[in-house]
Amino acid sequence: MSAARRSLFTATAAASVLGALWFVPSANATADRHEDQHPAARSASEPRLAETGPPVDTTPYAVGGMLFLGAGLGFVAYSARRARLS
Repeated sequence: MSAARRSLFTATAAASVLGALWFVPSANATADRHEDQHPAARSASEPRLAETGPPVDTTPYAVGGMLFLGAGLGFVAYSARRARLS
């Protein structure tokens, strides 16, 4: 792959990621507009967070992330060793 194509590929990938992040919604803690439907003893200035449901078990995600991190480190070590031996 030539240097020009590599630069174009990197720029395209970066633009794609930034374009995708543009559509990620923000989760701001703001007061509900329908306060009369949700009577509470809270002050109006206290931020209210969205209800996200029951807690999610994140153990599989943490284990998977650690496995991918270990695989990536293994590839980097293998590449460094191979470059050193060449």
